[in-house]
Formats: sequence, structure tokens, C-alpha cells
Amino acid sequence: MDLCVFEYDPPFVLEHFREGEFDYLDAASEVEETEFFRYIGAQKILAELAESYPTPRQKEEVPLWMYVASNLSMRLHGVHSFHAYPYVVRCGGMLQAFGPEVAHKSTHPESRDLTLACAGFNHKNTYDRETPCDQDFLRKLARDTPPEALHRWFNHGVIRVFKRHHAFDPEGIFLGDASYLFVPDNERYEGSVRLLFDEHHHPVESAKLSAEQRARCTWKRCYKLVSLLHIDRQGDFFLYAALAVVSGKAQECPVLYELVEGFIEAAGVGVINRLILDRGFLDGERIGHLKQDYGIDVLIPLRRGMDLYEDALGLVRGGEVAFQPYSPAPVAPPTEPRAQRVAPQLRPREARRQATLAAKKAQQPPPDPSSILLRSEVARIEGFESWTSCPVPVAVVVNREFFADGHEQIWMLLDTGPPAEPTAARRDYGLRTGIEERHRQLKCFWDLTDFRSRALSLVVNQVVFVALAYSLLQLYLRRTARAKRNRQTLPRLRDQLLPTDSVIILYYENRYALLSPLQYTELLLTLAPEASAKILAKTRRLRRELAEELHLPRPP
Repeated sequence: MDLCVFEYDPPFVLEHFREGEFDYLDAASEVEETEFFRYIGAQKILAELAESYPTPRQKEEVPLWMYVASNLSMRLHGVHSFHAYPYVVRCGGMLQAFGPEVAHKSTHPESRDLTLACAGFNHKNTYDRETPCDQDFLRKLARDTPPEALHRWFNHGVIRVFKRHHAFDPEGIFLGDASYLFVPDNERYEGSVRLLFDEHHHPVESAKLSAEQRARCTWKRCYKLVSLLHIDRQGDFFLYAALAVVSGKAQECPVLYELVEGFIEAAGVGVINRLILDRGFLDGERIGHLKQDYGIDVLIPLRRGMDLYEDALGLVRGGEVAFQPYSPAPVAPPTEPRAQRVAPQLRPREARRQATLAAKKAQQPPPDPSSILLRSEVARIEGFESWTSCPVPVAVVVNREFFADGHEQIWMLLDTGPPAEPTAARRDYGLRTGIEERHRQLKCFWDLTDFRSRALSLVVNQVVFVALAYSLLQLYLRRTARAKRNRQTLPRLRDQLLPTDSVIILYYENRYALLSPLQYTELLLTLAPEASAKILAKTRRLRRELAEELHLPRPP
């Protein structure tokens, strides 16, 4: 594979520069995106992803690693239109990670604008290359990759890469979820369907609604995203382990269990230890299969009316179940009061603001007693075998909530795990609420559903590469000891992708060093006369070559 990697080795580069030896010199704005691509390049992640990509081309005219890197760079910048690719490569930091052999700055001979001069990967262009590959190449390759092949690449090839780079936490907590992806009401969106949704974005059947209820509903065109997600208890990462974009009418239950089987095929047994699901994935046969054949403990809510639910409810009403109090894990308080965290000159204004908020809160009507939770209790009942479709005994975790108006609510969880404290399963299920926030981030801040094409292959391409960029960025932040940033939204993370410093880059024998302008000036002024003469001669030669770099530039 034609992938050139540059090693960060300042002592080696500076030692030879003092002797008058260097290959190339460039000025650049150091950006976090550059370090991200250097990381996935140096760790061979980019090469491994490209090696397994299901290209539909018989002849590879542009290396697949460039296609994958370009696609990832677009998603990191929140850009999904391939026509914006030239803008992304000019303002982003991807090309700086691959060195001057891929691209370097040059001056347009007519407009005198600063642009990029790219060597390219073939000799078919009429004009000189100002991007490493054409945006039309990216779009056509994405369009021609079958959705089924792209799904399999992510769910198998990408997962094997994650496994080789130890991306999965040993505790092995995974979540299953299904979410609707809404698109404009255009029937040309391949594979999409039109469904009726209520005000909470839940699908409903028109025949079962009253006229008043139907008036509050809306017809929307959609796909469905079924995903398998990997998290840890601290919330330091959130990796997509498998996904599938299907019709909005498709049943998510069989799709998810197929994703789990595919993940086990790719990553092996023992990676998934705890699988937390929503009640839409209740399937006794498959839950028992995961426990018996793979040792996966499933935690999932029970539906009211199920025999298992009624059996547990009968034991509760008969007074045969011992409950214990439950309280969520305490949140660590701030290290100092809010008033002390505000700058001294702003504290009087903050005090007035807090007083205003307290006065407005006092004027509000008291909350509805039926919504005020007084306390929670939890109990675990082991050894149920009354769910005939499930071949393994299960435990039922009964949760009882007491409210201020005197009413109580009961809801139950099914757990195939070993006997444990009842509060443990309740806290595990609390991890599932993180799914909603992460999906909100992807849809709102990563523009997951901002589809610019109606072709199903391009819809799937956008979802897959957004999920891949999201997962790789979190892996990079974990490896660089900045896992807490994984909780931030994309606009906040994108602030970190912006230029952070202006540097001079020295290249020599596939190694490079970064110098500030003042450091570079000091280095030049302290060179020996012989080294200074050699550097001057090579600098003049490079200037002549760069001045003639663009022989056939595009008209300005």
C-alpha cells in the first residue's frame, strides 16, 4: 500500500539540519486534526481500515487510505457534501500529517493565490492537481460501494481493527438501541418509508387513534438505525461496535441479534459480557442462546402482561419479596462553591443573578405531587423458569417507586446474570440512558441525518463514516490521556481541531521536527558557515522548483 508515514524525531532532524541537510521546509498552523491523523497513521489504523475496505473498483488509481482519510476528515468538519472536499483539505490539518510528498503549498501563477500542489496518484488530470484526489472520485466510490458490503466492512473489518488496537474495555458492557433517522418527505430516498409519529416521535397506527390524537401526529419519512454500542461505567468513551441502516418499518429485534452474532464472529467470544437492551428486543430464545453459547448476561425490561411479570407481581403482592432502599450513585460536588468559582469582579453581579432566580422560583406554582418521587425500593427474585421460550433460568429485579400523592409504580427488569445485589442491576440499567444523549449529539451536532443524496449507498456511507470518525476520535482522545473530552459535543471538540500554533516543519528522511518561528530563526543564526551555505543553496533551488510547480493550473 502506497502510504508514506513521517516519524516525529526532532533530535535526528535538527542534528542533520545543523550540518546543512534537509529535504523540505514548510510553515503550517498546527491543528489537533493533524495529530489525529498522525496517530491513526503511525498506529497503522488507517492502513488496516483501507486494506479491508470493500472497493467496487477493479483498478486502484487512488489509494484507498486516501479515500478513507478524506471521508473521515469531512465528517470531523461536519461536512457531508463531497463538493466541499477542496475546502476541507485546504482549511483542515489532514494533509500536514502525510508530509510534502502528498501535498504542499504553492502559488498560482496567474492569480498569485496560495493554493496546494499535489502530486496525485495517476496522470489523467488535464490541470495540475490542487487536491490529493478529486471530489468526484470520492462521491462515485461511495455511491458504487453496495450498502450491504459497507455494513459488513464496519461490522467485521473495522471491529477487527478495533480489537487489534485494544479498543474494548475488559468489563465488556454493550448497549443495543434502535433510532429513527428522518429525511425530507421525498419518495426518491431509496429504502425509506413514510410513517405516522406522535409528538414524542414514536410511531403510531392511525386506525387506533381518536381524531384529537391524530391531529397531534405527523407523517414523516424515515430510516431506522439499529446499533450496538460499547461503553464503560465512567463514561470515558462510547464506541460504535456494529450498526445497520434499515427501512423504518423493519423490526429492530432480529436485526440487533444479527449484529451481536456478527460482532462475536469478528471480535471473538468474551468481548461482550454484559448486554443492556430496551424492551423492544425481548426474545426469550435469543436471550437464552446468548447466555448458553457465549456467556453473555442480558439485562432488559419486562413488559406488563407477560407471564413472568405477573408471576413476580404475585410474589410482591403476597408479601414474599424483601425490598431494600435504592438511591442513585451520588454525584461528586464541585471542589468549591459556585460563588468562589466566579471571578472576584463578577461576584456582585452573580449574587444579584442568583437572587433574581430565587425570586422567580418562589413565584412558580408548586409542582404536581404525582410527579414528586419520594423514595425507591428494589428487590431481586432468582430462579424463574416460567418464560417457556427462554431455555435458561432468569432473575427478575422488581423496582417500586413511591410518589408524593400516595400512588406507587412498579416496573421490572429481567437479568440472566449471576446472583448479585439488586441495586447492581438497577445501576447497570441506568447506563442505558446515556444512549439518548449520544444519539442527540450525533443527530444535532454531527449532522447524522443531514443527507445530501437520495441514494441508499450514500446514506449508509454517511452514517458509517460519521460513526467511524466519532469512534476513532474517542479512541485517539483516550490514548492521549484526554478521555474526559469524549463527553463534549462536536462544536466543543471542533474548537480543539482549530489551529493552535504556528510552526515551521523541517523534513528529513521521512522524519520531521516542529519549531516555532523564533526557534527556527535562532537555529538559522547559529549555524556554521558551511551548513548555512548548503541550506541557502538548497533553499534557492526549492524556490525555483516551487515557482514552476503548477504548469497547467486551473484558471482563477
